[in-house]
Amino acid sequence: MAPAPSLTLILGEVTADMALDGLVICGWTGRNAEAMEHHIQELEALGVKRPSATPAFYRVAASLVTTAPVIQVSGQASSGEVEYVMLNRSGEWWVTVGSDHTDRDAETLGVSLSKQMCAKPVGKTWWRYTDICDHWDELRLRSWIVDGDDCTLYQDGSVSAMQPPEELMRGYGGLPENWAFFGGTLAAIGGVRPSSALALELHDPIKNRTINHQYQTDVLPIAD
Repeated sequence: MAPAPSLTLILGEVTADMALDGLVICGWTGRNAEAMEHHIQELEALGVKRPSATPAFYRVAASLVTTAPVIQVSGQASSGEVEYVMLNRSGEWWVTVGSDHTDRDAETLGVSLSKQMCAKPVGKTWWRYTDICDHWDELRLRSWIVDGDDCTLYQDGSVSAMQPPEELMRGYGGLPENWAFFGGTLAAIGGVRPSSALALELHDPIKNRTINHQYQTDVLPIAD
């Protein structure tokens, strides 16, 4: 198995170089059945098959995770979505913000296939889960479509919309050392759509701090 590339992450007060050993994308993780049904219908409108069970767990290549400000994608049909991201590192859980960037054309053929098609941007800064677990449901996720100097709010909501990390990992069977998982996303304001750049935010209103990350796509042509 080819090793994942090394990532430079800020874990609390320490900067560490590490490579992930595994990555899981959690899908259909909503606590609210009505809100989750709305997101399912959003994707059904794009031709994505309704899941047979929820939540769903998609194992994809750990090498997809990146902190780079630019990712390369094939064609114009991919888009991102803000999520909380968990990491098991040295016996501790860490949290940051990320984007499950997905090829929407490939998603109509198979969700597992689409998850493997695009890089998964994450923030460099990570918080200790033990520092926020007592007010976890107060955390907020937001994303904006960025077009030059214009920013359009794309997603906005509390992490309480998704199942908590412990519940998701129990459902998967645990999170091994040096593995990460994406915890699910929120409905898109105005519908799921592509963008050339996406800004992400995980905000903690109790400790008054924020993790931000922004990335753009370098679109590669699709040859006939």
